[in-house]
Amino acid sequence: MSLQWVPYVWDELHPATHQEIERIEHELGITFPSAYKETVARYQGTTPHPAVFNVGRGTNVVGVLLTIAEDEKWDIYSVMRAHEIVKPHVPDGIYPFASTPGGEYLCFDYRTSPDQPKVVLVTVEMFIYPVANSFTEFMAQLHDGRVLLA
Repeated sequence: MSLQWVPYVWDELHPATHQEIERIEHELGITFPSAYKETVARYQGTTPHPAVFNVGRGTNVVGVLLTIAEDEKWDIYSVMRAHEIVKPHVPDGIYPFASTPGGEYLCFDYRTSPDQPKVVLVTVEMFIYPVANSFTEFMAQLHDGRVLLA
C-alpha cells in the first residue's frame, strides 16, 4: 500500500531544506536516519495515509510528521518544541519526530545504536513502548487499521 501525504500544519507542502535538517541534527547532537531525512524534507508538517501503526497489543495513529523548519505560528508542531517537552521525562537518546492525535510522540531511540535508532512511542505518561526497529520498518508497517480475515 503506497503512502499519501496530506497537509496538516500548512495548507500546502512545505519542504525542509538540507540546511534546516543539518541545523536540528547539530543542535541535538545526532544524525537522523537517511530515510527520515528524505521523508521530512518533502513532507514535514503532513499526515501520512494510511496512518495506523501497531504498538504492543493495540494500534495508534500518526497525527503529524513534526516540522524541522522554524515557524513561530506553528511552533507546537516542531521537533525542537517536542524535544523540550519530552527531554526532562525520558532517558537521554530519545528524540521526537511525529506526534499522535492523543498528544503522544513517536521518537527515535538512539540508546542502543547511534547509527540505526529504533522507533518508540512515548505516551503522555512518559512510558516508552517499542514500535519498530528502524524508521524504514516503521513506515512500511503503516496500515489503514482494517483487520483482514483469512
